[in-house]
Amino acid sequence: MTREELLRRAVTISLFTWRRAGLDDAVDDSDRKGWWGDCVPSVAGDKIGSRLWLLSRRTLVADTFKDAKAYAEEALAWLIDDQIVTAVTVTVERQGIDRMNLRVMLIEQNGGVLELDFENTWELINAV
Repeated sequence: MTREELLRRAVTISLFTWRRAGLDDAVDDSDRKGWWGDCVPSVAGDKIGSRLWLLSRRTLVADTFKDAKAYAEEALAWLIDDQIVTAVTVTVERQGIDRMNLRVMLIEQNGGVLELDFENTWELINAV
């Protein structure tokens, strides 16, 4: 598997695996979801996935896009912390009335740039 394929897989897992909701996150019931392994991380504070799933009951308004960007950046921060890449840039854009696209740009240690597009992220979050 190439480095690009490995990075693409790591980003996809980081974005679309459910991270446990924080205590201050609004949820519909007592289920805060998330991966059970986050309860016993091998490195203190390490968490898997993103909180993008929290957006599933919201509408596509400016705050939703702002939160999507923040959740994606939070989910991908480990790539910088673990020195896999030197920078991560997340762009969230609206397309039409019911579509949200997500773009991730990674700057690798050697200066290379990898851009990943996740078209219609809104459908992925809402499983439609």
